[in-house]
Amino acid sequence: MDRDRPTQPALSQFVLKVHSRCDLACDHCYVYEHADTSWRGRPMAVSAAILTQVADRIAEHARRHRLPTVHVVLHGGEPLLAGPDRLRRAAEELRRALRGVSALDLRMHTNGVLLDEKFCELFLELGVRIGVSLDGDKVSNDRHRRYADGRSSHDKVIRAVQLLSRPRYRPLFAGLLCTIDIENDPVAVYDALVELAPPRIDFLLPHATWDTPPPRPRGSATPYADWLDAVYRRWDAAGRTVPVRVFDSVLRTLRGESSLTESLGLAPADLVVIETDGTFEQADSLKTSYDGAPATGMDVFTHSLDDVLRHPGMLARQQGIEQLCAQCRACPVVASCGGGLYAHRYRTRNGFDNPSVFCPDLLALITTIRDREAAVPAPPRAAAELTMPRGDFDDLAAGFGGADTIARLAAAQLEINQELLAAVSGRVALSDREGAAAWELLTDLDAEVPAALDTVLAHPYTRPWALSVLEGRAAPAQGLAEIAAATVLRAGLDRGVRLAPRDGVLRLPGLGSVHLGEGADLAEVSAGYEGFTVCAGDRRLDIGWHEGLDGPVPHWRPVRLFEGQGWSVAIEDTDPLRDCHRWPVARRTAADEAKRWADDLAGAWALIRRELPAYADGVAAGLRLITPLHAPAGSNVSAACKEAWGAIGAARPSSPDQLALLIVHEFQHVKLAAVLDAVDLYDPADRALYYAPWRPDPRPLAGLLQGTYAHIAVTDFWRVRRERADGAAQRVAAEAEFARWRVQTARAVEELLGSGSLCDLGREFVTSMGETVGRWLDEPVTAAARAAADRSARRHRAEWTARLGGTS
Repeated sequence: MDRDRPTQPALSQFVLKVHSRCDLACDHCYVYEHADTSWRGRPMAVSAAILTQVADRIAEHARRHRLPTVHVVLHGGEPLLAGPDRLRRAAEELRRALRGVSALDLRMHTNGVLLDEKFCELFLELGVRIGVSLDGDKVSNDRHRRYADGRSSHDKVIRAVQLLSRPRYRPLFAGLLCTIDIENDPVAVYDALVELAPPRIDFLLPHATWDTPPPRPRGSATPYADWLDAVYRRWDAAGRTVPVRVFDSVLRTLRGESSLTESLGLAPADLVVIETDGTFEQADSLKTSYDGAPATGMDVFTHSLDDVLRHPGMLARQQGIEQLCAQCRACPVVASCGGGLYAHRYRTRNGFDNPSVFCPDLLALITTIRDREAAVPAPPRAAAELTMPRGDFDDLAAGFGGADTIARLAAAQLEINQELLAAVSGRVALSDREGAAAWELLTDLDAEVPAALDTVLAHPYTRPWALSVLEGRAAPAQGLAEIAAATVLRAGLDRGVRLAPRDGVLRLPGLGSVHLGEGADLAEVSAGYEGFTVCAGDRRLDIGWHEGLDGPVPHWRPVRLFEGQGWSVAIEDTDPLRDCHRWPVARRTAADEAKRWADDLAGAWALIRRELPAYADGVAAGLRLITPLHAPAGSNVSAACKEAWGAIGAARPSSPDQLALLIVHEFQHVKLAAVLDAVDLYDPADRALYYAPWRPDPRPLAGLLQGTYAHIAVTDFWRVRRERADGAAQRVAAEAEFARWRVQTARAVEELLGSGSLCDLGREFVTSMGETVGRWLDEPVTAAARAAADRSARRHRAEWTARLGGTS
């Protein structure tokens, strides 16, 4: 998918205070024991009217920003003090407002002392996951987490965790939250928490600012890093069996991925707090800064969440690295640290324009983890790691790939999609009834009509959708229902499937789309004798399979198929998820344009079969669809998405010959992406940039490898066309292109082999590519074509050298 496309800021995480008092008196609590005292003037519990308005405000925001999932944490004080009736009302109001708008991920943070079976049964019904605060073993926990009269809370919290660990309630258990105290033994704390088998552990730095800095006993410069490092070493030695959010976040950000916590990384803030009186506040951690620090002056009755986003405090936390102080911006680990938690930067004289008060600890922790990870030797990369048939590997490494080879690649890609579908099912929230029903139906279909389900799962845009769910950019229910509906229709089963439209469009992957118009909610799809039926509200649409192929038909946009000799490929201009090829997609093609596509494909396929038989069988076996792209007239625009096996995107070029070139070029990218899913060819840690003879800018190793592999087909195309093109002028031009591309591709092979970052199999693969191109270097060309190619290579290299400031 195109991850570089800018998105409008939005809030997707909401902390809803359902009760503003607590039954413990923890002396490190940021709500009651730090600078902010606003809790004293608030009602103890949230009212029903506020719960309704909160739910409507969140749904309003989610609808406007098309949020796939809304994350709500029921919080306090201690939220269990709100009682079961109020907690039920909160969950039901949220579910009511978000139905048909966004999936709801509903959680609760509790101290656990009141948790019992009645609450657990309620949370099973409502789909609420529970995070419990526990600071380790009894001695460590009771250092801070006591009742007001000094009694220990440890035994009751352990009882709550044991309750959540029962098989019936285990799905409710979200993890343990532990506030660090460096006076506690880090290993004892970690071992005590791990013994409870939580699904996740979250270690939190104690809240502090430059005005009230954290304790640093015995003058240690980095006691918190030292404490966490002791835990890290224990965690690592044990095999990292339990996810630890702070460590996972550091490791992810070091790889360039997103953090899992707001206290690390550069992601913009997307969280807001709603207090029991309906006021909006910034993150609770700001309560440690100064009295009134989190206040926005806004409330749910008079302000929208977009109003909250425009608050100066929220805007400051939307600006990534730009909102950090100069010291942070210059720091080598800023991408991982992100300046630390916003509240921890506060100093009276200059507000938040400071590094974190934990800066030395964060720097030490991140660099220690980075250096330790770098010091671990990479596993040996030997030929024994080849996880595909040797014959297939050799065939593909030469730049080609016959029908059987490509069929086995396709089968491996289907297995990946099946695994991703299973992973998506794990993202179905307890409260997501539509998602649960769709997954249950898919498990039935897998037993009844596995071939039909596999056909739908093999659709090229299944994988981009699944990844968007697993990365938190989409909710699972809609896509699961779409897969189920398409499977039922393909198999002609007598059952209805309920699914939600995307902006008024029902997506039936591989079949087409039904346009119901804005405002459509759920629809039911069922198979018929020569078509299918869609029921949405009081509307019933009976649709024939062949309607809409030759002209516009209300509601139905079927996928058009090109049927050539030995090849069937879809012209996919219906799928709402097809926009993943970097270029904008074209709208639904009119009947006359569809006819031109069919005519050009007939000519292109005839050329490929006649002149490029080494590619034809692979194309026929693996290229399932072409998505028309939008581009300026006359532009030869094409693209492949590495996650969309079997698909390419292209703007229809000016001739069938050019379309043939685009097809074999882009299908090279598709093949190599599948190879890289199965085999490691290079060191992914290589961040260097390399000379690409066909581009003015240096390329990362992965980009250079992809371009070189694709240009084998480009070179071969022109090699053949110089003999078979119509007319002398066309043959001369084709010979010049062949001479140029063979030199550029051979030079790129040399660059790859000289990178030092190819593993053993990678060197084999690229060497075989070079042997293919090397044979073409020996083929005679005219002196004029050779001279033109040499001039082009010298000019390009000179331009590239100048771009780098005189160094090559």
